[in-house]
Formats: sequence, structure tokens, C-alpha cells
Amino acid sequence: MTTSQVIGIDFGGTSVKLAVVEGETLLTDIHRIPTQEFESPDHLIERISRVVAEIREQHPSVSAIGVGVPGAVNFSTGMTYNLTNVKGWSEVPLRDILAEESGLPTVIDNDANCMAYAEWKFGAARGCSHAVCVTLGTGVGGGLILNNQLFRGANYAAGEIGQMSIDLNGVPGPYGNTGALERYIGNRQITEMAAEIYRQRGEEVPAVHTPEALAEMAGKGDPVALEVWTKVATCLGFSLMSVVYLLNPEAIVIGGGVSEAGALLFDPLKKTLKNSLTAECFDHLRIVPARFGNTAGMIGSSAMASELC
Repeated sequence: MTTSQVIGIDFGGTSVKLAVVEGETLLTDIHRIPTQEFESPDHLIERISRVVAEIREQHPSVSAIGVGVPGAVNFSTGMTYNLTNVKGWSEVPLRDILAEESGLPTVIDNDANCMAYAEWKFGAARGCSHAVCVTLGTGVGGGLILNNQLFRGANYAAGEIGQMSIDLNGVPGPYGNTGALERYIGNRQITEMAAEIYRQRGEEVPAVHTPEALAEMAGKGDPVALEVWTKVATCLGFSLMSVVYLLNPEAIVIGGGVSEAGALLFDPLKKTLKNSLTAECFDHLRIVPARFGNTAGMIGSSAMASELC
């Protein structure tokens, strides 16, 4: 794989992160722009363009820009749609605007696709021809590596594992998809699940019961926290069971903040999958944590740009 110096941009609901990337290596500190401080896409894009220009002054060898965004994006046209937790980003031609402002070829894709690309090229899915990558955080995202390439689908919307149903009579989803996985194991849903179990047991709900806090409590033997992680792993496991039967991947790579629970998540997840898959689907399957954390979007998008521009 040929690598070059690229400005990788990870567009998040809290901040936009930018860095110069070569291969899997960040060559600069991460520049952060607070997303919510800008009232319109135009103002935020103007700020991003200014930071890009400042970076290029210090790194004139930069040859392209890669961008990962948290929501629907048309990879072919570079148009963004309905970005998660960011208002006003309906039908914004982000790729073309950045390319015009910078004079650099620009690539834009969904952030979960960027994570999958990073893990496939440099990380936990390296060497795989078929892999499923999952991000667990505010919601549940996914990216698919099939036949040794990133699979985007007919309208660039493939891999939305978080919108797959695990209960046809379950919690209403945002698109009429009852029982959508991320309505059970997103950050907020895990917190709510824990609070409900504490109340059912007649116990006081801890002041802090975020996924991170629940992982710490489970490590100390808290029975409610342990139950929560078993439920999370079971929900995820049965959704991934369907994915594995459909795609027969070599690896499932799991990243995002929730995955930092480690064995509390991975041990019951592996058990659920082993007990629900045929030997042909399970025996060769690796279920592993992602190698890259909050740099995955920058690394993956810059790798796309390095190859395609």
C-alpha cells in the first residue's frame, strides 16, 4: 500500500479532530475544533478550512484530505446527510467545499467505515478478506470488509448494524425499525438499563452509573453491573449472530468506548456466539478488540484519501 501525508479529519458531535497522518502514524498533535460552538455548517466549515491551511503551512507535503463523519454520507458525491448529534447538516456538499477551499483532493465517508478501513489496513482486521467492524458508543455503528474491500452497499448505507432488530416487539427505532440494537446498548441505554435493574432490586441507584463506571463496579463484583454487561453482550451477540450467518466473516472487530469494558463484554459475547453459531461459522472466527481508539477516524479516512486521490 502506497502511503502519503494526508490531513485526516474526524468529525464528532463534540469536536472536529484534525491531524497529519501517514499510514497509521499521526505526524502532528491533534487539532480540535468544538463542534457545538458553530451555529451553521458554513461557519464550522470555514473554521475547518482555516485550520487545514494552518496545518499545510507547517506540512507542505500534505497531498490530500480524508474526512470521517458520524452519519449518512454519499461516498460518490461527497454529500453529507443528517449527521448524528450535529444539527443543520442536511445535504451539505462537504467534500466539494473542502476541496475547493484547500485545493486538495478530498475523500469523505461514514466514520464507522473509516474505523473499519483503519482496522483492515493497519489494525485488528489486517490480513482479513472478510471482516465485520463494530463501534460501540453513543450509538452502534458498523463497517464491512467483504472480498478484500470495504463494502458500502448500493446507496452507500451498508453496515448499519445498530439499526438491525433484535426484538420485533421491542423498543421503537427512529426509522420504524422496532427493536433496533442501538436502542438497547448505546451509552445512554446502558445507563438506563443499570438504573432500572437497581430499582427493581430495591437498591439505591449510584450517582454515576455510566458504562465506564459500571465496568469499574463490575470489576469489583457488583452484581447489578455484572448483570448489565451480560445483557449488553447478549444483545450484541444475537445481533452479530445474524451478521455472521449472513456474511461468514473471518473476524469481528469491536471498538468504541463501550468496548473498553474488555473481558466483561468480550467473554460473554464469545460465549453467546459460540452457543448460537454452527462450527463452520464459529470455529475460524476471531472476536477481537479494535487496535485504534479515537484516532481510527483520522487514520481510516486518510488511508482512503491516500489510495484514491
